[in-house]
Amino acid sequence: MADFTQRFLFDDADVRGELVSLGASYQHVLAKHPYPQPVAQLLGEMLAAAALLVGTLKFDGLLILQVRSSGPVPLLMIECSSEREVRGIARYHAEQIGADAGLRELMPDGVLALTVDPKQGQRYQGIVDLEGDTLADCLTAYFATSEQLSTRFWLHADGQRARGLLLQQLPVDRLPDADEREASWQHLLTLANTLTAEELLGLDNETVLHRLYHEEAVRLFEPSPLQFRCSCSRERSARALISLGQGDAELLLAEHGGQVEIDCQFCNQRYAFDAADVAQLFTSGDSQEPSATRH
Repeated sequence: MADFTQRFLFDDADVRGELVSLGASYQHVLAKHPYPQPVAQLLGEMLAAAALLVGTLKFDGLLILQVRSSGPVPLLMIECSSEREVRGIARYHAEQIGADAGLRELMPDGVLALTVDPKQGQRYQGIVDLEGDTLADCLTAYFATSEQLSTRFWLHADGQRARGLLLQQLPVDRLPDADEREASWQHLLTLANTLTAEELLGLDNETVLHRLYHEEAVRLFEPSPLQFRCSCSRERSARALISLGQGDAELLLAEHGGQVEIDCQFCNQRYAFDAADVAQLFTSGDSQEPSATRH
């Protein structure tokens, strides 16, 4: 299994952890656009972060991580569903991106938005300035300012594989004494900070945890698989046309020579509708297979 998250618990501390590994799903995202290496690495880190965050939430729906900036990368967006299906995209100006550009150079004045969009219930969004030298630093700062459980991230990607580690404090249970609880948390963070990018990208989870916490009582749970999947469809594209109204949809047809094409930015899938298709949409209210007149 190349794409999965795997949860672990410390038996003697109020702390949980999670590791993520992305291979095939990461490659699916990168294959859709010719991303420069620094952008590909940042996309991998964002994918890993979203997968880790889904594991901290109990909901049925979609988690969206989005960063906007005034720099060479004006947009990064990752979506990860509660079914652990991921997709992602970046907008970038290749001519402005140096070979060794980091987060600050790629996304100056950035703003990070974390959105939880459940299938039922209220949508939630948290927004914070993108402050830090790495995406992991920025996400750590987000949790520090959002009054949630203390959470730390370690994220790395190399264009081939994306990996991440998360540690999160749990509500008081095993360590009721505040000083002892804080000392335990800091101890586990100090050990995690010794983990190098090469180790995280190159070692399996059991080896990573043994290197970091061989003196701790750690329980590693079964992995949960992840996969790339784009949620676009002909039906969703049809609904977008219907939302325009029949008059505007027919005007759009005329402006584009009798065929409207809707492209998915995430996967480059293209959905085409001709005059017969559009007429059918406003007759039946849904999309059908492409008409026989399409070439």
